[in-house]
Amino acid sequence: MPDTLNHLARILKERRDADPESSYVASLHKKGLDTILKKVGEEAAETVIAAKNGDKQQIIYETADLWFHSMVMLSHFDLTPDHILSELERRFGTSGIAERAARKK
Repeated sequence: MPDTLNHLARILKERRDADPESSYVASLHKKGLDTILKKVGEEAAETVIAAKNGDKQQIIYETADLWFHSMVMLSHFDLTPDHILSELERRFGTSGIAERAARKK
């Protein structure tokens, strides 16, 4: 599945500078970071509501929207899924409690 995320990242990078009239991604970038972050927040809230309602199809749909808009945000900062996956891999073998304590220092 990382191939899917990397493929999406490449498409998002290509569309970042496309015509905002013909590309949703370009229109988000043209409107700026605040708009992108607002979409991430909206999709996060919708994902939480879907999970609370327990509808698996809706959870999948809303999580896909959340991931998509999170990827747009990453693209804004020239970050890729590999950056996030590397961080997750770095955390393997570390308890969540220990990792959280290390962040507070």
